[in-house]
Amino acid sequence: MQCADIFFLKADICQLGMDQRKVNVLAREYCDDIKRRNKPIILSHHMLPGLQQGQEKMSKSDPSSSIFMEDEEAEVNVKIKKAYCPPMVVEGNPCLEYIKYLILPWFNELTVERSAENADLKPALSKALNKILEPVREHFKKDSNAKDLLKRVKAYRLTK
Repeated sequence: MQCADIFFLKADICQLGMDQRKVNVLAREYCDDIKRRNKPIILSHHMLPGLQQGQEKMSKSDPSSSIFMEDEEAEVNVKIKKAYCPPMVVEGNPCLEYIKYLILPWFNELTVERSAENADLKPALSKALNKILEPVREHFKKDSNAKDLLKRVKAYRLTK
C-alpha cells in the first residue's frame, strides 16, 4: 500500500525516514516494470526518536512523544519539558538528537542559559523549535485554505 501511495499521489519526490527506504526502492524498481521513465526521487533522512525514554522513533499514536508542525508554542514547551534528557547521557537522549539533526543544521548554534546550579538545554531546545515552527503556525492562521485543511486533518486524527 505504501508503494501504491507513491503512484496514487503522483509523487515526484519521496521524502521519508530510513525505515521507509525499502518501499521507496520498490517504487523505483516498479517503474522499470511499467516502463515509467520518470522515477520518483528518494530522499531518506535520519529518523528522530520519540521524546520519552526508549522510543526509537516518534509515534503518531502517542502525541506527547512527538513534535507536530501544528503544535502551539505552549505544547512544544510542555513536550520538551517532559522529554527524557538525563544529565551527562548522550546515548538514547532524544533532546540531543533534536539538537544534532534539527537545531544545529538550521541555526548553526544553540545557546544554553546557565544558572548557578546547572545548564538546562531544554528551554533552549524549546525556543529553537518554536522559532522554526512559528512561520508554519502563521501560515495556518492566515491562509484560509491551510486553516481548513488543518481542521480536517485534526478531525481525522481524533476519530482514528
